[in-house]
Amino acid sequence: MAIDSKATEAAKSRYDRLAPFYDLLEGAMEGFSYGQWRRLLWSKVEGTSILEVGVGTGRNFPYYPAEAEIVAVDFSERMLSRAEDRLKRQQVKVRLQKMDVQDLGFEDNRFDTVLASLVFCSVPDPVRGLREVERVCRPGGKVVLLEHVLSGNRILARLMDLANPLAVRMMGANINRKTVENAARSGLRIEKVTDLGAGISS
Repeated sequence: MAIDSKATEAAKSRYDRLAPFYDLLEGAMEGFSYGQWRRLLWSKVEGTSILEVGVGTGRNFPYYPAEAEIVAVDFSERMLSRAEDRLKRQQVKVRLQKMDVQDLGFEDNRFDTVLASLVFCSVPDPVRGLREVERVCRPGGKVVLLEHVLSGNRILARLMDLANPLAVRMMGANINRKTVENAARSGLRIEKVTDLGAGISS
């Protein structure tokens, strides 16, 4: 199935528009909880060849393992530009590339670990993107995700469904995605899901 170019362009435009304000919008959550969740996420990374999909403005740079070869991609030029600015300030070792997770330009079995944080809530075709992640991860490698997911609580899930259109307009993220189910549909073998509360899973 072909990529939905209209939905993908809409998502790119949304993140290009949000890029100058993105860190400010997420600042409170970053200090409150996202920072510790990112640290937990990166503690699960294995191997020396790492791919981060949806690098955004580079919020994960402080958690990059110094000894690894890291490639980080995003489909938004303006988000990548912000990441490049952060890279100059923090001087981490990473190769940034413009690329869509729905169509990764890497050979099969390329990376030891593929990682994403708060990304598949925004990918127009998340199952396609997860299949690409599975394709470029080597046999025996790891895929580690930190994602917004639909709550298992029926009342909260209903509220998330109602709030989702506003969340997408404000932050670009679908807060009601069923990412665990999408990962299973993609062919990934799920080893562990950690419920971090507030509709976040790792």
